[in-house]
Amino acid sequence: MTMANELRKIQTQGVHHITITGADRQTSIDFWEGVLGMPFIFDQPNLDRPTEGHLYFDPGDGRLITIFTNEDRKPDPTHVPEATGSLHHLAFNVSQATFWQVPKRLDARGVEHTGPVDRGFMDSIYFRDPLGLRIELASYRFEPPEGTRHADVMIEAHRIRVERGDHHIDKEHLADAIELLVERGQQSLSPDRGPRNPY
Repeated sequence: MTMANELRKIQTQGVHHITITGADRQTSIDFWEGVLGMPFIFDQPNLDRPTEGHLYFDPGDGRLITIFTNEDRKPDPTHVPEATGSLHHLAFNVSQATFWQVPKRLDARGVEHTGPVDRGFMDSIYFRDPLGLRIELASYRFEPPEGTRHADVMIEAHRIRVERGDHHIDKEHLADAIELLVERGQQSLSPDRGPRNPY
C-alpha cells in the first residue's frame, strides 16, 4: 500500500472558536460586548492556567470568541505583528444597515479606522482593538438564494469572473452566480426560463 492511499483528510465543518490572549477582564468585556455587541455568555478560569480568566463571547452565529484574561496584563495598543505565520486580522460579519453606521460609532470613541473599503463583493472597515489586533467589519453585498450559502455564490462568481477574464469579483458576477444557483436549485414549470420582455 502506498503512502498516498493511507492519507485521509480531516474534514472540518466550520470554525469552532477563536481564542485571543487578552489583557485584564474589563477591557475584554468593554470591547467585545461594549463595542462589538457580542453577548458575554460564559466565564470560568483558564483550565490550563488557573491564574487566568477565560471569557466567552457570541459573535452572532453561536460560535465563540474566547479571551484569556489576566489582571496583571494591561492593554497595549502596539500593533500585533503581522509576520508570516501570524494572524493578519479577524473579520466579523455585519449587516449593511449596521455597516454604514460603523464610522460614526468608531469616531465617537476616537478610534482610527479606514472608512469603507470597496471589496467588490463586500464592504469592509478596518480598525484596531485596544490590544493592537486588526479587526475587520465586513458586509456582503448579496444574500445567497434559499438553501445555499455565501460560499456557494462566491465559488460560482469566481468561475464566472475567470471565464470572462475579469480582474476581481464584482456585483455583476454575483448577480449572475445567484441567477445560476436559483436556476439549478429551484424547479419551474416553464420549458424555457430565459429572459423575456413583457413591455
